[in-house]
Amino acid sequence: MPTHLPQPTTHTNQTHWTPGIPFKAGPGLPAGHGATAAVPAPALAPSPPEVIFKPNLLSKLINMEPTAGTFTLDAAALQQARAIQNRDGRLDRFAIELGLNSAEEALRAVSATLGLQVVDPTSITLDLNCLEGFPAKIIHRHTIFPLCVEGESVLVATANPFDLQAIDAAGSALGKPVTPVVMFPDELAKLIKTHLGLGAETVEGLIALQTDQNGEVEMLEEVTDDGSEAAEAAKQASVVRLVNEILTEAVDARASDVHIETHEGGIKLRYRIDGVLQKQPTPPEIDRFRNAIVSRLKILAKLNIAEKRVPQDGRIKLRVSGREVDVRVSVIPMLFGESIVMRILDKNKLEFSLRGIGMPEDIYREFRQLISLPHGIVLVTGPTGSGKTTTLYSALAEIKSEDTKIITTEDPIEYHLDGINQIQVNHKVGLTFAASLRSILRHDPDVILVGEIRDLETAENATQASLTGHMVFSTLHTNDAAGAFMRLGDMGVEPFLVSSTLEGVLAQRLVRVLCKECREPYVPVHDEIPEDFPWEQYQAGGQPIYRAAGCRACRNVGYRGRVGIYELLRVNDEIRRLANERATTLEIQKAATRLGMKTLRQSGWERVLGGSTTIEEVIRVTKTDHG
Repeated sequence: MPTHLPQPTTHTNQTHWTPGIPFKAGPGLPAGHGATAAVPAPALAPSPPEVIFKPNLLSKLINMEPTAGTFTLDAAALQQARAIQNRDGRLDRFAIELGLNSAEEALRAVSATLGLQVVDPTSITLDLNCLEGFPAKIIHRHTIFPLCVEGESVLVATANPFDLQAIDAAGSALGKPVTPVVMFPDELAKLIKTHLGLGAETVEGLIALQTDQNGEVEMLEEVTDDGSEAAEAAKQASVVRLVNEILTEAVDARASDVHIETHEGGIKLRYRIDGVLQKQPTPPEIDRFRNAIVSRLKILAKLNIAEKRVPQDGRIKLRVSGREVDVRVSVIPMLFGESIVMRILDKNKLEFSLRGIGMPEDIYREFRQLISLPHGIVLVTGPTGSGKTTTLYSALAEIKSEDTKIITTEDPIEYHLDGINQIQVNHKVGLTFAASLRSILRHDPDVILVGEIRDLETAENATQASLTGHMVFSTLHTNDAAGAFMRLGDMGVEPFLVSSTLEGVLAQRLVRVLCKECREPYVPVHDEIPEDFPWEQYQAGGQPIYRAAGCRACRNVGYRGRVGIYELLRVNDEIRRLANERATTLEIQKAATRLGMKTLRQSGWERVLGGSTTIEEVIRVTKTDHG
């Protein structure tokens, strides 16, 4: 491996970075790069008006050719440069913090200068035999991974080309010559987790071998326990760190839910990312931590760790890598032990705005008119996880003002909304949706949000509140907008009450958004797409449609994020007449479509034609309008 890096040399009026001179080890740079650690790196000249850097490694870091001459730093940039050099002698970090380049570009430049190859894990055929006898603690301590045998040596991936100690350790462990190659940190971390499992270093007792990472997860509420044997096991450093790693990884992966399931063969960990469950690799040895993991999460959620016979629900407030996160915890006893599902509510990702959540402009205009009415009921329908609560919160944010009193009753309160009065339903003391709705009316509200209409009493109270001059928002579980009428009728609400109070129903689903870094345009085969796909509109538009591919940015899934598709039914005289006559859902849907309603399926096809999502996504979340 080359060991010569540029060394700074100081002069009275300017500083030159001259290539070809061994770089003496300084803060953050390991000894062995052409010098001993005993010789400090020379200081920069005191306060010159500007510093001129000649082309060398630093110029490569900012994509400058050696013939490009010089570039200058002003006094402010020079001061920042001094601070970075004093803290960390790494030139790639120097360039990144000065904003000269991205981390990826800097790592490529450093690797090229050191004569190391940057590899893509998808382009290499791994030889997992290299892992046999290779200590996992070296992999986790140095973040390296043996890839395959090439000739007489073993290719070993590292994210830090300056870490000579890692390469020495790998060579000693393998007993063979080692050829280091560079891999981007996120790709290398994913490779390690895939083949060793999430939390493998914890299972192998590597807490003492790494710097304390518990600081990445900070509890925002005091954690107490009952002092039992199970509680003591849950407080072990390895268990605490393992739970913290699960939560950190979930937040970093943008997961909405974490599923920790117990099966006869062991524990299974899955994250729901962009609405789809994805299994996470875990080492087999993690199964012996099963009870301790469950106990730890119960303690954090303030649940009874001794009770294992009935379901329990709780909440955890924490800060993960500087981001404030609420976690709703549900524990249910299963055949082979307790299973846990955690809903992650990342407050840093909040954006309660109808336009901000991607509502199309035509739907936005009509829905904005509905929520601005002085009285009536507006419902948002869809399955669990379809974004109903976010849409209603966005609607409240849209109409919130100092002259409007808004009260909500929710189970649970997912997010605190500034300027809005929120009530947490508590079934244990009889504070149900219906009971709280009766009390809300005595607080002189203008707008009421009921988390969900689940029963006849809540539905009747909502209609009465509407008839007495209040605007009521709520959610309902139906497959489409037209189904809301029959659903309320099935609960026992009289048709005339439904038709006289219901002003509009918004049905919605979430489809995954194509990753813009890797989406591929293609021409679909006519015979392989659904019959209701707007083929003529596609051909007339001249715009390409795309399919998912997969890259580093989207974790090789092809999608990143989700966006809504909507079906807005506005109640007019004809719809009211049909509702009074107890018309079927299909009859109401046909009438609404004839009057201009756009169905969920049609909204989905618009997203496809706009390049946002794929035909497969629309098929996954909607059904044809003819079936």
